[in-house]
Amino acid sequence: MVSIRSFDGGEFSAYLAVPASGRGPGIVVLQEIFGVNANMRSVCDWFAARGFLALCPDLFWRIEPGLELTPERDRDRAMALLGKLDFSKAIADAGASIQFLRDHSACSGRVGAAGYCMGGRLAYEAARRLKTDAAVSYYGVGMEQFLGEVNCPLMLHVAGRDEYTPPAVQEQIRAAHPEAFHFYPDAGHAFARRGGIHYDAAAAELADLRTIEFLLRHLMLKPYSLEQIWGEHIKYEFDTRNTEDTLATMVDDAYVNHIPVLTGGVGKDELRRFYSTHFIPQMPPDTTLTPLSRTVGDTQIVDEMIFRFTHTVKMDWMLPGIEPTGKRVEVPTVAIVRLRGDKLAHEHIYWDQASVLVQLGLLDSSKLPVAGVESARKAVNPALPSRALGS
Repeated sequence: MVSIRSFDGGEFSAYLAVPASGRGPGIVVLQEIFGVNANMRSVCDWFAARGFLALCPDLFWRIEPGLELTPERDRDRAMALLGKLDFSKAIADAGASIQFLRDHSACSGRVGAAGYCMGGRLAYEAARRLKTDAAVSYYGVGMEQFLGEVNCPLMLHVAGRDEYTPPAVQEQIRAAHPEAFHFYPDAGHAFARRGGIHYDAAAAELADLRTIEFLLRHLMLKPYSLEQIWGEHIKYEFDTRNTEDTLATMVDDAYVNHIPVLTGGVGKDELRRFYSTHFIPQMPPDTTLTPLSRTVGDTQIVDEMIFRFTHTVKMDWMLPGIEPTGKRVEVPTVAIVRLRGDKLAHEHIYWDQASVLVQLGLLDSSKLPVAGVESARKAVNPALPSRALGS
């Protein structure tokens, strides 16, 4: 814990997490209504593990300093504290926290803000009123009262089922900041609070990945976003289904290898034939990709997903020689993607072909040590039982 001097001469505490390197760009983590509790400290630790100097100031210090509340036991008390909070002073305290990081010997110079719930609103206000280099808001409550021009790059994570931000308000926010707006239609409020009852692992993973890439770009001044390039490539493959747009995200000598069945191609001429003839036209119309995890390095991404589809069309790229069965398939899929500059250089795509064949009725899992849809279900929910083994 550290102490910060307020604009009006007082002092308040903050939790500081330092990256292993001992130095990095700053990020002020603006708290939920439950104080600088174990969850907020873990968020700071999470940012520090990714190279940021992370600081979470106690914004309730003028009312009751040092509070550590929990959503399960203390919601009414937290809501009462929220009603007493002077937001103009809280913003000023956020500004003092930003300056504290700028002056800190472990800070490389640039400082951003990331806030959650109440802190999400404050992060948005910081983008409008403070000298911050970037701001990220997770399900900020009450932002619609202050929508307007911002002074720094902004990212907004908005939950479709947020009871505190109804659909009409969501659309107001989207209209005000369409480029910053990221929508999670099936997630609820506090979807990124690990261990919380509303935690949504898939939505949280995607939002956190977007946040880190965004902050790397604007605080570490990384010239382009690997996650954004990969996301555009996937969009052109699965959403707009456009071969030329897909190829535009790739270097001229790129190659794709679907490891289980050896389909793909090397170079744009082969890939143009592959995408236009065998991949994009042979993608079932109900195909979905659900993210499980993503690791982003300097030049490589490892993406873990659940690939779901109904086998209603020929799929030479995945099931060469197999006629449509009409059966539903869910299979964990891993993409290892190498980038060269701002273009994709190669894709290695892995999935469990035995699981796919079991689900299509082409392989008998009772006679072989393989699994069907259970492999996907357990990848999503690790609490499901493992296979029983003999003593």
